[in-house]
Amino acid sequence: MKVLIINGSPRKEGNTDIALKEMVNVFEEEKIETELIQIGNKDIRGCTACGYCFEKGKCVFKDLVNEVAPKFEEADGLVVASPVYYGSANGTLISFLDRLFYSSHFDKTMKVGASVVIARRGGLSATFDQLNKYFTISNMPVASSQYWNSAHGREKGEVSKDEEGLQVMRVLARNMGFLMKSIALGKEKYGLPKKEEKKFTHFIR
Repeated sequence: MKVLIINGSPRKEGNTDIALKEMVNVFEEEKIETELIQIGNKDIRGCTACGYCFEKGKCVFKDLVNEVAPKFEEADGLVVASPVYYGSANGTLISFLDRLFYSSHFDKTMKVGASVVIARRGGLSATFDQLNKYFTISNMPVASSQYWNSAHGREKGEVSKDEEGLQVMRVLARNMGFLMKSIALGKEKYGLPKKEEKKFTHFIR
């Protein structure tokens, strides 16, 4: 089992990282391999809808997106985390995810997804919903916890004081590990769900 973790915060070892490390500790206890990649401090541009990835199988821009795509394909689960900026996720993270999901054409069915959000005060649930949309358009089950996957902190290290938030992270990691293991057993016994030919309905005639 392997989980790929994407940290969308630009701050090294900040509150988002502390929350994610709480999950990593649980994954390690359960013998689940993790790889954590911080992208919030990288220069990553948005998608230009050029269509190159449909011809070449990878994004036209040679950056972390193409490096991370094969890691995503190999992983059993994906954790995406972000601080809240104006009630939404970090712009660099969104540019990264738009291109990662759009340009990687491998089947993501039954890879487990989880989003984690950190804020001083508000905008957590809106950002949580925003990040989960990448999973739910890709046939990926979404891991949940005993509360929405969020924690509070502004200054560096403050999230360590949010005992409930850190507990939510630990429960999330355990639930995610259980889901990944259960899906692996299900795939072994039953295989993946039957696929239908995808239909596209456009609303302008």
